[in-house]
Amino acid sequence: MTVSTGNWFGLVETDLEQMTDNLQNLVAAKHPVLKEAAEYLFRVKGKRVRPAIVLLASRATASKGMLTDRHRRLAEITEMIHTAGLVHDDVIDTSDLRRGMDTVNAHFTNKIAVLAGDFLFAKSSVYLSRLGSLEVVELLATVLEHFGEGEILQSVRQFDPTLTFEEYIDKSFYKTASLLANSAKAAAVLSDSPRDVCEALYDYGKHLGIAFQIVDDILDFTGSTAVLGKPAGSDLQEGHLTAPALFALEEHPQLAVLIEGGFANNGDFESALKLIHASRGISRSRELAQAHARQAVQVLEVLPQSPARQALSDLSDYVLDRLY
Repeated sequence: MTVSTGNWFGLVETDLEQMTDNLQNLVAAKHPVLKEAAEYLFRVKGKRVRPAIVLLASRATASKGMLTDRHRRLAEITEMIHTAGLVHDDVIDTSDLRRGMDTVNAHFTNKIAVLAGDFLFAKSSVYLSRLGSLEVVELLATVLEHFGEGEILQSVRQFDPTLTFEEYIDKSFYKTASLLANSAKAAAVLSDSPRDVCEALYDYGKHLGIAFQIVDDILDFTGSTAVLGKPAGSDLQEGHLTAPALFALEEHPQLAVLIEGGFANNGDFESALKLIHASRGISRSRELAQAHARQAVQVLEVLPQSPARQALSDLSDYVLDRLY
């Protein structure tokens, strides 16, 4: 199964290219090192899924599907916030690689990385305030609050096999889905959409974001270092329990002993990986991701038919296709 990204990407490809060019100007800093760090961040290009969702949600709700300058700026703000969060994540996790390239903390220093992340958060807040919508400001400010809650939840439950699925989904929402949910809703707010449309786009972003995170968590066990840009199994090795491990714990309780011990003995980590792969943890996680992706598509029914709505629906296929 291979789903072309063109179904959704083509509609906003030009918009995303313009956004990438604009970001270089928006984050221009006076200090040479900070400027270099910011520019380095935006040279590490991914699919830009988050701003693409903002642009597609904007086109799906705006009058005649026409983007306004405020919609475009919201997409840029969303990418700034996402990038800043990744920089801080890499510092916290002491990661050296992301998407096959050195992280900012590896390329520069932890201090510069933290400052670069803070700088991007501050810049995004300035541009956010200029959008002229208190509701949109509150929505995106909530994302920043959730980033902090997600990191704290993750750090206090390291190597803790008693982590519940509810807590895992909460963490996934805080760290990944909140930005998608709140920025998609913000796009509808800027389009002056009815309340039910705004809430539907929030739910779309929430479920798609959770599906996206579950897929990432599956790939941590099934992907290669070349594909992931980081060592396979690194989340588990750092004590972060995700869906495959939580499902595996239900079948193999002895896995809890290895996790609680922090894989201190030689072979413990490898034994844990074998137990997870011997369980239905990965297949059940795949089913969970599929369920959230279906929910994301279902809530789009409130929107009128349009190429943008279809592209949002196609994005759910793209998220799941990453597993194959």
